[in-house]
Amino acid sequence: MKKTDAKHYKERLLSLRARLRGDVHAMAEAALHKTRAEASGDLSMMPIHMADVGTDNYEQEFTLSLLENEEHTLEAIEGALERIESGTYGDCAECGRIIPKTRLNAIPFTPYCVKCASKRESNGDL
Repeated sequence: MKKTDAKHYKERLLSLRARLRGDVHAMAEAALHKTRAEASGDLSMMPIHMADVGTDNYEQEFTLSLLENEEHTLEAIEGALERIESGTYGDCAECGRIIPKTRLNAIPFTPYCVKCASKRESNGDL
């Protein structure tokens, strides 16, 4: 890969990483520190209805699930940045072929070409 292309992808990855880190921080704060009473300004810790407890739990679990997905994406971005530094960015980690720029434009942190990613997905190796 040309140095100018690598620089372009590095800038995109760094920007994406910065944005995701902010999102992860905000979601962690929301999921772990904010309660319904704080959100509504209610001083009582007792929910109005049992369904509120279920809603709170669901929202917290959903946010934690999103947080986990964002963490996986951040790990993939870090891996892509390491591949840029080592000069292997744009090469499929599975078969060694060049990953098309159209795929890298869509998913700049992907380590796999479409064929290998499809094969891994069908085998359950996400």
